[in-house]
Amino acid sequence: MQSLQDRHVVVTGGTGALGTAVVDAFVSAGAHCHVPAIEKVAPPVRFADPGRVTIATDVDLSNEASVEAFFRHLPGLHAVVNIAGGFAWAPIGDSTAGVLQQQLSMNLVSCALSCRHAVANFRQAGHGGHIVNISARPALNPRQGANMTAYTASKAAVAAFTVALAEELKNENIGVIALCPSTIDTPTNRKDMPKADHATWVKPSSLAALIVAQCSLADPLDSGALIPVYGRA
Repeated sequence: MQSLQDRHVVVTGGTGALGTAVVDAFVSAGAHCHVPAIEKVAPPVRFADPGRVTIATDVDLSNEASVEAFFRHLPGLHAVVNIAGGFAWAPIGDSTAGVLQQQLSMNLVSCALSCRHAVANFRQAGHGGHIVNISARPALNPRQGANMTAYTASKAAVAAFTVALAEELKNENIGVIALCPSTIDTPTNRKDMPKADHATWVKPSSLAALIVAQCSLADPLDSGALIPVYGRA
């Protein structure tokens, strides 16, 4: 296992419920985290050690120029974790072209652009790196994506993109995997599904620990893996 002491890590979506858990886990391991935020003013997020977290504001991850500008001045990175994305509960009758394009932009395009510039950074530094993408359980079992087909399609695209990119980079010591969680135990999900058995959901801290462990591997031997993370659901 590699030490993460003073390594630099990008966490997109790092101000959300899962993202803050991931940032705190990396910081606890000694890393420095760089977090892009779409807001023009840094959101009021409480990190465990804010001194090791840099938030870049006004970053649109679906915009090529914005992503390029964010990555341009970063130091050599050890890992990039792509959590940023969006969800739409939309039965087919409500799944307009706009909904589909929105989901693809928020989930696939943001992930792909971040990966593109992450790879450029890794190549310039010359020491390889780790990419962890966040897909979803319906990407592996699309029958669970009923009534959210646009979301399911976009997360399935993230999964396919991950495997293809891993194959492309297999000789460069750059590992690329995707985690495919079931429902994550966040305040928003609890509010939206108050009658669900929250005890069976995936805990952000557990998912964060798995991500940090993946990025501590000296050899990305599981590159290309789509890893189910279902908790007890």
